[in-house]
Amino acid sequence: MRIAIYGNPYQESHLDEIVYFFEAMCRRNMWVEVEESFYRYLCGVLPSPPSVNDIIHGNDFNAAIAISIGGDGTFLHTAQWVGDKQIPILGINTGHLGYLAATHMRDADRWIDRLLDGDYDVETRTLIAVESDKPLPSGIWPYALNEVAVLKQDTSSMIRMDARINGSPLANYLADGLIISTPTGSTGYNLSVGGPILEPSAPVWAVSPIAAHSLTMRPLVVRDDSVISITTRSRSTAYRLSLDGRFMSLTSDSTVTLRRAPFAIRLIKRRGHHFTDTLRDKLMWGMDTR
Repeated sequence: MRIAIYGNPYQESHLDEIVYFFEAMCRRNMWVEVEESFYRYLCGVLPSPPSVNDIIHGNDFNAAIAISIGGDGTFLHTAQWVGDKQIPILGINTGHLGYLAATHMRDADRWIDRLLDGDYDVETRTLIAVESDKPLPSGIWPYALNEVAVLKQDTSSMIRMDARINGSPLANYLADGLIISTPTGSTGYNLSVGGPILEPSAPVWAVSPIAAHSLTMRPLVVRDDSVISITTRSRSTAYRLSLDGRFMSLTSDSTVTLRRAPFAIRLIKRRGHHFTDTLRDKLMWGMDTR
């Protein structure tokens, strides 16, 4: 089995576990390839280089499974790295919340046999594709697995966002910003501004204003085959557009168009695991905290 590994360079408290994990894959004759910058990091902090078969430069690779070692941010980077290859991603959490991760580093070696035996489920997660009537920055990956956020920039004034859905007027939002969230991202930025939690496979998006000027502007759930366009106006000459935390500046009066991406991300999870299990484990859903 060919495995591609992506990780973040903040693993000092997990180095022994990572070494054991690499050795365990080697003992089972798995073909292990590691993203270049993560491999250089491991070579710099370990007494000897980890046991790998190849180094991946850029994103020109193929594998049966991709493994993300880090937190949710690392998983989002791994999703970008995998792109439209349709390679299932296993998240191993070494960060804080690890909402997208199937396991912790201390248990990662147990997943090796599961991967070899096919003892896991795969969920399909949709992405948002972003277009603009003004050029996006060069090299930007125009997709978001969690959310797209329109945000004010360098001013205390609110911004006006004229939103349309499938060509028809949706609302004129006066707020600090607007979040369009996938089900995957609904427990992140969207939840923090009062947006709804969405079941991961639901074919919908959440549209949630940030600190709206009017109390009538509430979060809204729409079908994910909708096409949403947003024209933003501000007292400032620019506003910020965030794709999963990747920020860029766009000029006022520009329009961004959001639609469902033509490909999806495939996420590996434990067989029989339900998203409500994650809500209880990670977000203390319904727990009595008295």
